[in-house]
Amino acid sequence: MKIFSKDQIYLGDKLTSGRQKISSVELMERAGLQIFNWMHMRMQGAPVPIHIFCGIGNNGGDGLVLARHLILHGYHVKTYIVDYNNKRSGDFLAHYERLKGVTKEWPEPIHDAEDFPEIDAKDIIVDAIFGIGLNRPVTQWVKALFMHFRKSQAFTLSIDVPSGLFTDKPVENENDVVWAGFTLSFASPKLVFFLPDTAKFTEQWEVLDIGLDQEFLQTTETGAELITKVEVLPNFIPREKFAHKGDFGYALIIGGSYGKIGAVTLAARAALGSGAGLVTAYIPKCGYTVLQTAFPEAMVITDSHEEKITDINFDIKPNVIGVGVGLGTDEATIAAFETFLKTNKTPLVIDADGLNILSKKKNLLKYLPENSILTPHPKELERLIGTWENDFEKLDKVKAFTKKHQVILIIKGAYSVTVFNDKLYINTTGNPGLATAGSGDVLTGVITGLLAQGYHPSVAAIFGVYLHGTSADIAANQFGFQSLRASHVIEFLGDAFLDLFKEPELAVVEKKPENEVNKKEV
Repeated sequence: MKIFSKDQIYLGDKLTSGRQKISSVELMERAGLQIFNWMHMRMQGAPVPIHIFCGIGNNGGDGLVLARHLILHGYHVKTYIVDYNNKRSGDFLAHYERLKGVTKEWPEPIHDAEDFPEIDAKDIIVDAIFGIGLNRPVTQWVKALFMHFRKSQAFTLSIDVPSGLFTDKPVENENDVVWAGFTLSFASPKLVFFLPDTAKFTEQWEVLDIGLDQEFLQTTETGAELITKVEVLPNFIPREKFAHKGDFGYALIIGGSYGKIGAVTLAARAALGSGAGLVTAYIPKCGYTVLQTAFPEAMVITDSHEEKITDINFDIKPNVIGVGVGLGTDEATIAAFETFLKTNKTPLVIDADGLNILSKKKNLLKYLPENSILTPHPKELERLIGTWENDFEKLDKVKAFTKKHQVILIIKGAYSVTVFNDKLYINTTGNPGLATAGSGDVLTGVITGLLAQGYHPSVAAIFGVYLHGTSADIAANQFGFQSLRASHVIEFLGDAFLDLFKEPELAVVEKKPENEVNKKEV
């Protein structure tokens, strides 16, 4: 699902009006009517007081359309005009007049805190004060109105975005924004719904189709995309009946140190579990018996040192190498890693101590093969790119980093973001149960296994994050968040693959030539 920017939405509105030969007033009518339909379907005429707070721009106009239709259908509606300045949009004024034509109870103006109405916790608040066009600080009394909403504990529905929330820059104070229980977003979700600093301002969201021009929606390239089953399924590589293990690639996992052989075991198991044909683990001697016992399907090569890796040297020819899990940062290990990078040409997935070594010796970044995949957690990311003040600065820094070094980077989090070619791919699967030891090692293995099978690195990263999260979601249904372990994620990878085909999108995929589906680049 595309995530359109503010400017793209404005362009879409303009193109729609021109191509469909409708005025902006009628487009606003269409938007407000869709909001009404959403509410009416759920409320079915319930006698709940509804307080609609309208700004004086186009977001407020949407609220006026909603108020008119609710009144015409017999709902108990109180409408307020949040009068934060004396400028009104033309579309707002047009719908203000239409509202006056259906009720004798005209909207009440709010000029300051003395005008705030009483709101019961059982009432409903509709926030139609500011939309995506907000570009200035909110005045103090309007901030007080937002706090008035929160103190009422009434359910709050925001239109397009919670008022006070910018779409392209951070919020200075959390009290400057409406905290919505639900947001109805036009055309696409907004990027701020998925960022750690701003996701809290709406508990749930849904996209409303307001009939924007289809050519615009289909052909416009966006800087961000929401990844769901619809996006990943066309990239799935099916297996042929007469295939053998050699068709699905050879993955090598390099890592481990004394006390951290479990990390390599998890990554190796996940690589095989995600479909790699063969997996070898390169580890220090101390892990040989452990890994051969815990994971007999893997082959093992050991370093000459008992407790750490001091020389990365092997005579096999893997298709992909996952490196860093449990590796440690001993000076001898760092030296071995440096020597390895300077001669390696095989595609890489780098995690954990591999990233920490790169952070210590950033000159090594120039040796990474193009489209190497980096999977840092927040602290590892900070070591790589430096600190950031807010999520927008973080994303800008990551984009700059990936462009400079020609790599793919996954920002791990509640909504993990894959950054590739200056674009953001935001994952929708996963749950808090993944906040557990070893889950990152499993992700490294999953992505490594997908790369081994011939997926393009961008697809392997995006698809791997999706599968990893889906598996955790399925496992959490059985174990809950608190008891979810990294091993469970591996065990449910098969279910995650099967889940891809539980929806009817498969029929669409089958119409595509297989050579176009298999190795498609996102």
